[in-house]
Amino acid sequence: MARKRIVMRTGEALVEADEAWSAAEPEVVIGELDGPVGHAIANLIGDQVKGHTRVWAILNSDVQVRPATLMVSKYTAPNARYTNILMGTVQAAVANAVLDAVRAGDIPKGAVNDIGIIVAVWLDPSVADPKVKIDHEVLFETHRAATVKAIHKAMNNEPTIDWLLKNQKKVGHYFHELGLKGEL
Repeated sequence: MARKRIVMRTGEALVEADEAWSAAEPEVVIGELDGPVGHAIANLIGDQVKGHTRVWAILNSDVQVRPATLMVSKYTAPNARYTNILMGTVQAAVANAVLDAVRAGDIPKGAVNDIGIIVAVWLDPSVADPKVKIDHEVLFETHRAATVKAIHKAMNNEPTIDWLLKNQKKVGHYFHELGLKGEL
């Protein structure tokens, strides 16, 4: 039986620990490599931009995960410390999250060579400050959990339109609410 094609799915998530630098807010796009997602991956990897380097999600050098997963930074990397954390702890977290999503069944195991994932990663800018003490295990776990959650939401079309229509007035954007209070 042929599997159902995954043309394009999208998802996002937010996971935080106690410290502000621990927040993870990935946005994912998942789809067939011979479709729009595959074309986007090829264009992104071939069109590197200073401060927004695109890298594969890897467990370690020479061990790329499947499905092919491209990380894109949503924030301009200000220094080597930020880049090393992004392409170390966070890159490993994203790679592990992709495998967790396959293991959980959110990504069909039979599709891993035919689909690709783009993960737009946000890493709190404070990690660039050498005075800020980073717990790399906490950072790893928040990015791993957030990426798993974003993939799950994408592959399950969550939130549903019915949920959104029902809860639209109950869900306020955090920074908009701060702006309304005059705190921004």
